[in-house]
Amino acid sequence: MTGARLLCETFPARLERGAGVPAIERLAYFAEAATAQLEGAKHLVLAGAKSPVSFFAYPGMPSDLVPGGCEVHVLARHDGAAAALRALADEVAPGTEAAVAAASRPELPRGALTSASAAQVIGALLPERAIIVDEANTSGLLLPQATAGSPAHDVLTLTGGAIGYGIPAATGAAVAAPDRPVLCLESDGSAMYTISGLWTQARENLNVTTVLYDNNAYDILRIELQRVGAGSTPGPKALDLLDLSRPAMDFVKIAEGMGVPARRVGTAEEFADALRAAFSQDGPHLIDAAVPSLMG
Repeated sequence: MTGARLLCETFPARLERGAGVPAIERLAYFAEAATAQLEGAKHLVLAGAKSPVSFFAYPGMPSDLVPGGCEVHVLARHDGAAAALRALADEVAPGTEAAVAAASRPELPRGALTSASAAQVIGALLPERAIIVDEANTSGLLLPQATAGSPAHDVLTLTGGAIGYGIPAATGAAVAAPDRPVLCLESDGSAMYTISGLWTQARENLNVTTVLYDNNAYDILRIELQRVGAGSTPGPKALDLLDLSRPAMDFVKIAEGMGVPARRVGTAEEFADALRAAFSQDGPHLIDAAVPSLMG
């Protein structure tokens, strides 16, 4: 074996993963974590990927994530990446079976609903051939670990940094693959940019289950506000701009007003019950998941 590690970009457009699929490690979002992942690498082989850079420019941190002394090799551009990787595998390890993820599921958690317990519930209940559209932002950080051994599925992520990708992308996935369950992981702030997509899901009776992580805040923007050096202690007006509790939004009423059955949950048990019910029925559903903010 070569000892090479297999990674993908932080936000891949589409990633196949789960039991029976090669396990691919995603490059970390935060620059310092990604730097630690790549530390010690002597060669970086790019197959359908760009040379890694940090998502934002941070004061005092390098934007180029390639370690010093590491040689970068372009194996293939996007269109030829799969064929090039197969040829490379045949060259360096002929006759070797692919290393794939073993089937495993986390146990169903109990108690208060958190981002961590929500990820465990999803990993435990994710159906075969699901399509996950992930715009959970801070609330979805633990999802890759919880679903690593779930039945094989596809993950679609936002590649450009815009907000509001989740609901329309899930709508498109359900139109393109009507025989597959679509799980949309959305955030409260992001959802408000494209919430009208729920009406389309109801009109077309699309099999989309939207899990809306509701923490009454733009947590990812609060984190980035600190990281880009906008003051060690942001003022009350700056923080108020990222507070979504004034007024609080009732996503159950919003969804029902657009024809989508909805339910609010606050415990892991309630979330599991709601997710089972949504996966067992045709048409769209929304689960308003009350989770605490990571910022307190």
